[in-house]
Amino acid sequence: MYIIGIIGSPRENGNTATIMDSISKGAKTQGAEVEVIHLESYHIEPCIGCERCRKDKTCTRFFDGMHLLYDKLDRADGIILGSPAYNYNMTPWMKSFIDRLYPFFDFSEPRPGPYTSRLANRGKGALIFGVCEQTDPKELGYTAVSMRDAIQAVGYSIFDTLAFANHFLPNSVTKHPEDRKRAYDAGVGFVSFLLGAGAGQRGEC
Repeated sequence: MYIIGIIGSPRENGNTATIMDSISKGAKTQGAEVEVIHLESYHIEPCIGCERCRKDKTCTRFFDGMHLLYDKLDRADGIILGSPAYNYNMTPWMKSFIDRLYPFFDFSEPRPGPYTSRLANRGKGALIFGVCEQTDPKELGYTAVSMRDAIQAVGYSIFDTLAFANHFLPNSVTKHPEDRKRAYDAGVGFVSFLLGAGAGQRGEC
């Protein structure tokens, strides 16, 4: 089983990365291969809505870091999306990544009309988490919800959406074993979820 973890934080070793690491460790105990992608180290242009991908089935407007990820996304059984809250929403790195998933959609004519995703109905699953500095998880705003709804539209079944609050100081997660344990357990559960979601749609992991 192959899972790809997407970090939307600009901090290489920040709270989002630490939580992702705990989730990855949990998933690996169940035999999954987890590859973590730190978006800040890629160069991904924001989508400009040129719609070339409707015909080309990939982005031909930009040739950048996103083209290093399309094949991984196609192959991966699961995806983990993690982002800190920037003004109640995901970071611009995560937003650019999600918007550039547009080439996976197939649209009917004339527009607007029904659409499908080539990633759908393939047993793919998603685990979403957001991180905020305030003590109330509600301060996360739309961060996790926006990631969840967007990745679900692309064809992923949602395993869980997690909020990690009260992480203002750099890498404060290291001092909160309960949050690391919650993340670890989510990784363990995510693999079981993927095994169930993919039953009959792929071979054994």
